[in-house]
Amino acid sequence: MSSKSKSAKSQQKLPEVQAPAAAVSPAVLDFAQRDSAPFPKLTRDDEAAMRSIFRVLTPDGLPIVNDPKLENGTGVADDDALAMLRSMIRVRAVDERMLALQRQGRIGFYGAATGQEAATIAAGHALELRDWIHPALREGGMALHRGYPLWTYLSQIFGNADDTSTKGRQMPCHYGSRALGYVTLSSVMATQMPQAVGTAYAMAMLHEAPDRPVCLGAIGDGATSEGDFHVALTFAGVMRPKGLGLPLLLYVQNNQWAISTPVEKQTAAPSLAVKALGYGIAGCRVDGNDALAVLRVMRAAAARVRAGGEPILVEAVTYRVGAHSTSDDPSRYRDEGITKQWAALDPIDRLAKYLIHRDVLTDADVAKLRAEYDDEVRTTLAEVEKVPPPATATLFEDVYAEMPAHLARQLAEVEAALARV
Repeated sequence: MSSKSKSAKSQQKLPEVQAPAAAVSPAVLDFAQRDSAPFPKLTRDDEAAMRSIFRVLTPDGLPIVNDPKLENGTGVADDDALAMLRSMIRVRAVDERMLALQRQGRIGFYGAATGQEAATIAAGHALELRDWIHPALREGGMALHRGYPLWTYLSQIFGNADDTSTKGRQMPCHYGSRALGYVTLSSVMATQMPQAVGTAYAMAMLHEAPDRPVCLGAIGDGATSEGDFHVALTFAGVMRPKGLGLPLLLYVQNNQWAISTPVEKQTAAPSLAVKALGYGIAGCRVDGNDALAVLRVMRAAAARVRAGGEPILVEAVTYRVGAHSTSDDPSRYRDEGITKQWAALDPIDRLAKYLIHRDVLTDADVAKLRAEYDDEVRTTLAEVEKVPPPATATLFEDVYAEMPAHLARQLAEVEAALARV
């Protein structure tokens, strides 16, 4: 080929490649809409449920559809709704107080669930106490809802002598309780998902359908970009002990921000739930600011996997109205005008309005609940702050069943050095 023809060929224009459609960010959707997708089938072929959003209540707490075949027309008993509201208000009271303490330098770190209380508490309320939870950062409210003592919860944040779950060795917000089936959080993103698959596999081997315990693995939208998410979904799809699907719920709180990275920069998929299609498991999306919708979907999903159906990926669409943690400033990387719009869709107000419409509560009752939980947090906190740090010996415990001689010598050296201070 001549140099002239080579030059001509190099100047030929390559065909333009069509870029994939960008993911639809719920942040720019009209999320105050008053309609809902049908209740999801929770099967692997229900792609519509993986793209659309199921909800029960309008933003002002009115049922979108009043179905006479369902309890209260919504499918949720008043006792359930009230129990969720109580825990949601309690979590908000804890979060607000902890954020204030961090700003005052009294604790080192905190990750609040502000604006995500419905997604957290309703998902936890849908489970049974024999079910296990592998949490992410914002699921601490699930532990409180299950009965984790507020004293121990606050002690873990301070890392004091009453931190019975981590003995002061972990960052704040890393709670854990074997008795409550709440696995200690790891700060390494998405590692809990393969672990949840393993827990579900053990449950399937030890128990028989249709009454197996369920394992819930929770992550945020940012963790869906991690390799462990792919690994977990792969094994969730292919592992079929005793010929049945794993009793596994993969729960994504899509608050639309992986610290400073928006969800549309993480994936070109139209939703996170639609990723279930590629792994042969079921998936759906639910309005994460609607406690009744989350409860109904998660209860139905838990019943299905308990009985032997394939694992289910549930995407709860919500918004992180605060910072990722006390370590960042969201105003530096996002439009806080959108944040204000989402703050107006407060999940606590939404559920409270529903119960007020039903004459279960009054405005005064809601205000009283807020005051009660604020007082509980303040009173408990005042006493927890008086608890001393863990004993020096705890630094050397839990490594061996019996402390060996070399650790005993090191402990004696540390205690002697401290005595000289």
